[in-house]
Amino acid sequence: MENEQRLSQRHLLGLEHYTAGDIRLILDTARSFREVLDRPIKKVPTLRGATVVNLFFENSTRTRISFEMAEKRLSADTVNFSASTSSTQKGETLRDTAANIEAMKIDAVVMRHSCPGAPGFLARNLSSIIINAGDGSHEHPTQALLDLMSIEDKHPGGFKDLRVTLAGDILHSRVALSNIYALRTLGAKVQVCGPATLIPRAIGELGVTVFNRIEDAIEGSDVLNVLRIQKERHTAHHFPSVREYHDRYGVTLARLKEHAPNGITIMHPGPINRGVEIDSEVVDSDNSVILDQVTNGVAVRMAVLYLLLGAETVKGENA
Repeated sequence: MENEQRLSQRHLLGLEHYTAGDIRLILDTARSFREVLDRPIKKVPTLRGATVVNLFFENSTRTRISFEMAEKRLSADTVNFSASTSSTQKGETLRDTAANIEAMKIDAVVMRHSCPGAPGFLARNLSSIIINAGDGSHEHPTQALLDLMSIEDKHPGGFKDLRVTLAGDILHSRVALSNIYALRTLGAKVQVCGPATLIPRAIGELGVTVFNRIEDAIEGSDVLNVLRIQKERHTAHHFPSVREYHDRYGVTLARLKEHAPNGITIMHPGPINRGVEIDSEVVDSDNSVILDQVTNGVAVRMAVLYLLLGAETVKGENA
């Protein structure tokens, strides 16, 4: 695989300013790497000699393992950083921590942080390539990209006028914002649904339609991306109880049969709270592509690493 095309931006901090061409390039490249993952030997020498540090200041299972898997599939050297055992616990600043890591001659940092804008801060202060693996309630660009890939698998006709609903805790979701930016850029019609207390007041300015009844949002939708209630980010009570939330907004088989009788693609970024935002029967149904999202996540992250790092680190070696 020759790296003939490049992304227009040096980092992946978010999808707000990524063009349709950039997004399309990542998705097309990810499809090539998806084929690699289906081979008996799931490894290519594309990033041999490159060093990537996974700088995670928040707990993560899927994203961290997915990035690490993508890096190893590309033959990059991988270093995992644990905030709980780092010098940040002794008062060292984020900038000093990152600068010390970069002084060890690394090529890229994959960063997750609870503070919105933290990856952008590193990009302004370091020379390494920065990839945002989720920053607070801001963006989670690679999750949105793998969501797009999973949608396209089920709807190969393209994104133009495809109706995609994001349902749940929109207010605290970095997944929602990245999805909105990317889907709108590719021409999809985006809807959001949840309690009024979990919908940002100005979200309509992003060109999305707002629903407060899950039944209304499901009707006419091609894709339903169900988001987790992020209790760890809540600073106030946004609904009376989990039981009431499920009664009013839970995605159940009965609701889908009544309001989407012709079928609807079900997605979830994980982790899933079964019986809260979505029922087990829906998670495990034929309409669910949740595990496909996980597989596509490795391919998408391989594509991002390849497109951002390939030309700078590969010396005459191609996949």
